[in-house]
This record gives sequence, C-alpha cells and structure tokens, in this order.
Amino acid sequence: MQRRHLLQAVPAALLLGAAGSTRAQAYPSRAIRYIVPVSAGGGSDMVGRTVTDRWSRQLGQSFVVDNQGGGGGVIACQATTRAAPDGYTLLQGYVATHGTSPATRKLPYDPIKDFTMVGMIGGTPNVLVVNSQTPVNNVKEFVDYLRKNPGRLSYGSAGQGSLTHLTMELFKQQIDSFMVHIPYRGVAPAFTDLIGGQTQAMFPGLAAAMPHIRGGRVKPLAVTGAVRHPLLKDTPTLDELGFKGFDAMQWYGVMGPAGLPAAVVAQLNDTLNTVLKAPDMRDKLSIEAIDPMPMSSEQFGQFVRADIARWTRLARDRHIQLDA
Repeated sequence: MQRRHLLQAVPAALLLGAAGSTRAQAYPSRAIRYIVPVSAGGGSDMVGRTVTDRWSRQLGQSFVVDNQGGGGGVIACQATTRAAPDGYTLLQGYVATHGTSPATRKLPYDPIKDFTMVGMIGGTPNVLVVNSQTPVNNVKEFVDYLRKNPGRLSYGSAGQGSLTHLTMELFKQQIDSFMVHIPYRGVAPAFTDLIGGQTQAMFPGLAAAMPHIRGGRVKPLAVTGAVRHPLLKDTPTLDELGFKGFDAMQWYGVMGPAGLPAAVVAQLNDTLNTVLKAPDMRDKLSIEAIDPMPMSSEQFGQFVRADIARWTRLARDRHIQLDA
C-alpha cells in the first residue's frame, strides 16, 4: 500500500515541480534595468521615465532607470552589451548611439551585431532656424543669401558628428554652398551664439528650438520629416521644397544585448507598442515634440540599419571621420 501510494504521488510531484519551474521562469519575474545614455533630467531621460512608467503596468514589473551618461552613449552601450541576454537589461538607444556615431567614429561596439532590437519609441524632426536678424524668411531666400555671401556665414552644432552637424552638412551638399561649421559642447551654447549673432543658422531638434522660436529669437525655415509638424503647421518640410533624404530625425528606441530570446522580444515589443498607442501618450511625449512610432522589432532593426547607412554615406562624402 505504501509503495502504491508513493508511485501515485510521484507524477503529482513532478507536475507540481514543473508548474513551479514554469512560474519561476515566467518573464518578467523581477525588476528590469533600463539604461538611459544621458544624465538624469534631460529630454531623453524624460522620455525613458514616461515610457517605462506605463510599460511597467503592462508587464506587471517595475523598471529601474539607470542613467549612464558619458562618452556620447558609449558607456551605456557597453554596459548593455555586457549584460546577460535575459530581458532584464534594456537600453534606450537613440540616433547618436545607433546612427550618427557609428557613421563617424570607431566604436567599441557593433551597433547591429551586439544588440537585439526591441522596438521604436518615436522621433522628433530637426528644424532649420536662422538668427532673427538674418534677412531671410524662407529656404529659397536663405540659399540665395548664402550664395551672395560665400564663406562669410557660419552655423553652429551640438558637436562634431552630431545630428545637428550632419543634417546641415546634408543640406550644404544639396545646395552646393558653403558655411563654416562651429561645433559646441551641446545645443544650449550653440543657441546662445546663434541668438547673439555669432552664427547665423542651425539644425537643432524641434523640442530644443521651440522656446526660441516662440520667443522670436530665431526664425524657422523648414523641418525634416515626411509631413509638417503640428507645432509648426506653417513651416514646410524640406521634402516639400524639393530636398530629398531629409526624413532624418532625432529618434529613440529600445534594444537589449545580442541574443535576447524571441519570446521575450515579442512580449516586450507587444507591450511597448500598447503603451505607445495609448490615446494620451502622444500628449505626454509632446513635451519633447516626439511622435510615437510603434514598430515591430524587425521594422525597428531595418530602420536602424537604414539610418546608419544614411549617415555613413554622408560622412564618407563629406570626409567626416572622428577619433573614437
């Protein structure tokens, strides 16, 4: 009798053990580390905290935002590539870490092979602005003004190899004209000199430009992107004006280390897209002028590869290659 009861109990114990093992392995079963490659308090940090606040509710687990600024995102990227590919370490990559920097610098990581693409968050366009005293009111007048003043005008950027730098170089390439490039340590000091008249033009992100546009300190001439932006409904896109290749933008997306399990990627992508499609998420991200852009993980991977290819071609054509 005891032996029979024991044999009957064995399958039940195995089933209970299997169930317990399944519960233990269910993802996510603990907090997720979310690396943001900038210091706390900036626009990128705000995006990360806004998205993960909602995302945690979808997944039923908290996110711990880990700000790792420095090295133009290199430190954060290396920390991600070294993490276990289990879904408990994610990176908020963006156009610098997986677009402009790979195109212009030698990096200690491969932006494609060393990461698993999870999904896009969204993007904001760049806007061509000029000093308010510059005697132009549209792109045609600006191009004419440049050609009448060869070598006399300059533009600022947030630094060598930044999106603000490369976007203006693309513009210069298409108009076949010249402006002196003045790189700054960030967009804020670049705006100071633009407003003061030390430089005449810039291609900043829309969120950084809007306070100065509203204050009348700079004039917007055109935006990048496929369609006009709601914040600047009267400002045309460069595409409208006949310039091609200006669908570039400041974008943010989520990725993990290489080798994330497909089931984990699918769960993360599905829940992230649910967050981005919420009716009020656009309003929450509008502080940074970001439009949510939900994509599949495959689409996001294609987007990143295309962005790197775009800026690599331009960097080669304009002889822009910076030291690591």
